[in-house]
Amino acid sequence: MRVAVVAQQYEVERMVLISTDKAVNPTNVMGASKRLAEMVCEALQRSSNTPTTTQMEVVRFGNVLGSTGSVIPRFAEQIARGGPVTVTHPDIKRYFMSIQEAAQLVLQAASMGQGGEIFVLDMGEPVRIVDLAHNMIRLSGHGEKDIRIEFIGLRPGEKLYEELLADTEETRETPHPRLRIARSRAVPQTFIAELEQWFAEASHVSDAEVRARLKHWVPEYQPTQHPSRTH
Repeated sequence: MRVAVVAQQYEVERMVLISTDKAVNPTNVMGASKRLAEMVCEALQRSSNTPTTTQMEVVRFGNVLGSTGSVIPRFAEQIARGGPVTVTHPDIKRYFMSIQEAAQLVLQAASMGQGGEIFVLDMGEPVRIVDLAHNMIRLSGHGEKDIRIEFIGLRPGEKLYEELLADTEETRETPHPRLRIARSRAVPQTFIAELEQWFAEASHVSDAEVRARLKHWVPEYQPTQHPSRTH
């Protein structure tokens, strides 16, 4: 919110928030806070009526291959060590795209946005992570007898399947075949004032209070219980 407010104060032409599919029906704090950031951009865009208003766009997509924390470098390291390759669940799926695709589509969204949109990128078909692990083991010249796959259980707040749209959202087309605009739930008129008040009052707050506030502003946020991780 601070970056967005300063962008408006200094009449920055465009601001693009990089969001995530984890903001859709979030099950963890990261996803809920990303949805909160989307709402901030939507609310600030709506509340500004001057001709010099900063145009704020949100771009929402999934996993980027080769980026920090990507599963592929981790699998490669595990294979190089002789295994095991660790996968959280046999049925877990994720969307993937390359860094080049992500950068190009972000620039496309920034150039065509009018302000306040949530752009949803076409991520193609989701990939089963265990299939990715099998393929990487095979392409490295090993067999499954050499490098085993170990299922370690879902992490707290982790979904089996990520979503690019919430149940209440619809999309409309854009001139770009791989970009659509989501129609998200309306942000309350009092949202920014409530958020600013909480920031001003809150100094030392508990994790439970943070989750409660996130739940208040993002009612679709459904925290999951911490599952037991098994080997």
